[in-house]
Amino acid sequence: MKALRWGVLSTAKIGRDRVIPALRKAAGCRLVALGSRDGTRGREVAAAVGIPRVHDSYEALVADPEIDAVYIPLPNHLHREWTIAAARAGKHVLCEKPLALTVADAEEMIEACRDAGVQLMEAFMYRFHPTWVGVRDLLASGRIGPVAAIQTWFGYYNDDPANIRNIRDAGGGALYDIGCYAINVSRMLLGGEPTGVTASVVRDESSGVDVLASAVLEYGDRLASFTVSTRTETDQRVHVYGTKGRITIPIPFNIPSDRPTEVHVIAGGDPPVAPATEVLTFPTADPYALEVEAFAAAVLDGRPAPLPPSDAVANLRVIEEIFRVAEARRYETSPA
Repeated sequence: MKALRWGVLSTAKIGRDRVIPALRKAAGCRLVALGSRDGTRGREVAAAVGIPRVHDSYEALVADPEIDAVYIPLPNHLHREWTIAAARAGKHVLCEKPLALTVADAEEMIEACRDAGVQLMEAFMYRFHPTWVGVRDLLASGRIGPVAAIQTWFGYYNDDPANIRNIRDAGGGALYDIGCYAINVSRMLLGGEPTGVTASVVRDESSGVDVLASAVLEYGDRLASFTVSTRTETDQRVHVYGTKGRITIPIPFNIPSDRPTEVHVIAGGDPPVAPATEVLTFPTADPYALEVEAFAAAVLDGRPAPLPPSDAVANLRVIEEIFRVAEARRYETSPA
């Protein structure tokens, strides 16, 4: 079987811990090389995870003629630069979310990939897991009736000033890191784009990054609300409310790859005291492996990427609007 030959750009933790193991076992994928600006560190990581070749620069990796596709887990502010560089070198690109820091940057990346004739996809791995395939099937079946509202919580605690997520110029902050998931899931389930946004954002006084953000997204007569934070207890939940019931996804985004997962369907019974609850169990699956397999299959078959890059642009439009609305509201409510 023909395989897509991959290079990984940097020794970032998500690559080491999640995507590299996925690439090593994924069908239709062959991991060829790692690129790192720290050659010693690159060789250490490559030896530990079984990557045969190491390049001492990002430039050398994207220029490697034996690589077909590049996975980019770099800090957010470097996504644009290295996606465009990879595209110009003729490489397909799977880039971590958010695809870019602005809509304009994302559109430039898409244009570069289009001009080069290569595929570009934003790495929202959760969408490939059986849990979400099952949830979408439940909604399509009308199990809980038409969806009226979605509520999402996603938070963890990280106050390390040296961590890239707490550096504003590098694209740190809660909205870029985890708010993008809450926006993405609402757009996926409600099948469109928000028609209105209300939002509040709290920033760290020292770093300036957003550490707590809430938003209400209007989808016509339906609402999606969420709160994300990098200064709270680690937890995540998605609740989907319909006219005849609701669905709760206890681990919606960082889905474990070593155990089955559950979805709770609550419909009927005697709510709220004794609602009828069905627990659906989905098989163990690695969402990162499913993601890279789907991307590789599309490239090898000459098909568009399963998640079009235009979806990433739409997500960024919402993030930009949340920041704009929250900033305007802050000035409106500030004392004179």
